Amino acid sequence: MLQLNVKNETSRLRAVVLGSAVHNGPTPTIEEAYDPKSLEHIKAGTYPVEKDMVAEMEAFNAVFQKYDVTVYRPEMIENYNQIFARDIGFVIDDVFVKSNILPDRERELDAIQYVIDQIDPLKVVRPPEEVHIEGGDVMLWNDHIFIGTYKGSDYKDYITARTNMHGVNYIKSLFPNKIVKEFDLVKSKLEARDNALHLDCCFQPVGKDKGIIYKRGFREEADYLYLVKLFGKENLFHIERNEMYNMFSNVFSIDENIVVSEKNFTRLNNWLRENGFTVEEIPYAEISKQEGLLRCSTLPLIRD
Repeated sequence: MLQLNVKNETSRLRAVVLGSAVHNGPTPTIEEAYDPKSLEHIKAGTYPVEKDMVAEMEAFNAVFQKYDVTVYRPEMIENYNQIFARDIGFVIDDVFVKSNILPDRERELDAIQYVIDQIDPLKVVRPPEEVHIEGGDVMLWNDHIFIGTYKGSDYKDYITARTNMHGVNYIKSLFPNKIVKEFDLVKSKLEARDNALHLDCCFQPVGKDKGIIYKRGFREEADYLYLVKLFGKENLFHIERNEMYNMFSNVFSIDENIVVSEKNFTRLNNWLRENGFTVEEIPYAEISKQEGLLRCSTLPLIRD
């Protein structure tokens, strides 16, 4: 049996599901685009091709091998995008929560069923139907659970609104001893530079007390200030609009002092090194064209 344990974003990683770009399928049509960034690249003819994305994911996998992390990959589905494992489920403490994702993506959960079968069935939960929640919106910080949501009355009109308040309340009911704090995120169906698809598109903790943040990703300044107060402004690396678009906050921690980052994130990577982090730089710019990056591609199962 897998003894799940995830309490934060940065403790030493032992086991993870890493998505796959193999048999990724043809470039989607404009009508099939789930997010404005993919749409932008479909229209421009710059949507990423399979061989480039496979190479990027193998570079990520090589870093996991370097640090002796056990890596599970989804079973192959022909002509199907299985890159973003974070969307389909997530672990809080020792509980595996199956996401209620977009119906088109249900098969992605089936592809990791062999992993779920190794977990105590009493520790696997599926939220009721009215709950929308995706792993990119759920961020653990010891006693805290941060959750990205969208509180606009037009929620149902936004395919980019992935976690609703039913989702927030569901997590509160599952973990009554945690401090569950929701953040109302800025959404756009048309402009990727103004769309925080998930919380990890505009915020992520690194190390023991630091974080990467994009102030304009939050609809309410009070939500941004909550994190400033919790972490301390001097401990937060503030990113700009274009850096948010390029997914600067979507790095991935293997340990409290080891961060996997995109090799072109020069300003961020320099800051990380100045603050004592080992930065494992890999190419991931092609995958980022689908409005997801390193954290989105992973589903951590066990951390120390």
